[in-house]
Amino acid sequence: MALSLVVMGASGRMGTTIANLALEQGLKLAAVMERPEKVDALAHWGCLAGSDVNAILPQVPGAVIIDFTAPEATMVTARAAVRHGNPMVIGTTGFSAEQKAELEQLALSGKLFWSPNMSVGINVLLEILPRLVRMLGPDYDLEMVELHHNRKKDSPSGTALRLAECLADARDWDLKDVACYHREGIIGERPKKEIGIQAVRGGDVVGVHTVYFMGAGERIEVTHQAHSRENFAQGALRAARWIGGCTPGKLYSMSDILLSEVKS
Repeated sequence: MALSLVVMGASGRMGTTIANLALEQGLKLAAVMERPEKVDALAHWGCLAGSDVNAILPQVPGAVIIDFTAPEATMVTARAAVRHGNPMVIGTTGFSAEQKAELEQLALSGKLFWSPNMSVGINVLLEILPRLVRMLGPDYDLEMVELHHNRKKDSPSGTALRLAECLADARDWDLKDVACYHREGIIGERPKKEIGIQAVRGGDVVGVHTVYFMGAGERIEVTHQAHSRENFAQGALRAARWIGGCTPGKLYSMSDILLSEVKS
């Protein structure tokens, strides 16, 4: 039996990519959803469509929700997903600390998966970069630049923040104490205990993240480039296939999938 999906924001760029790819892979679109003023644009999908998640989910029991929308909308959907027993894959970024904490609490009762970047490559970097930090030692300055399209609403990107968190953790730092998002004017020498995170916006750049390790006489650059949104959609569908076999109790992430596959 084909996996059934509910795609949130199905008329948007990511939602459309996910829905098209799901159909290409023989998966079932159980429902597509949008804001009330955009529901009429969903008729071409040929499945259940609507804007009220609490009205839709009882009609599609067990269908996996995929959501790449906006933090407030995603939180409404996550609460409904747990209430109705639907697994949910979240690719939304820009959550507040309080929203992240609520997702973790909701995951104790429902099957929730969240990754700010669904790319396999980025998630492998999250496993590798801390080792590089530790091996290079404290004399190397850590900096990051991220590039995205001109319609991206949050800054820095969720991926940049997650990468920076893993760098800070490797040095036993708290990112909120060491992150530097802006430099201007006579600011003095760069503190050793700092991670610079700079955002560039323009054109239709899907996503580029470069981490710099800068020491005396040398520089190491680690860059990940996403060439299309299909990369993220593929990861989301992979997560959708995987989350159904999990049990509630934690907020799962792409690293859980990768580690489970390594162990097997």
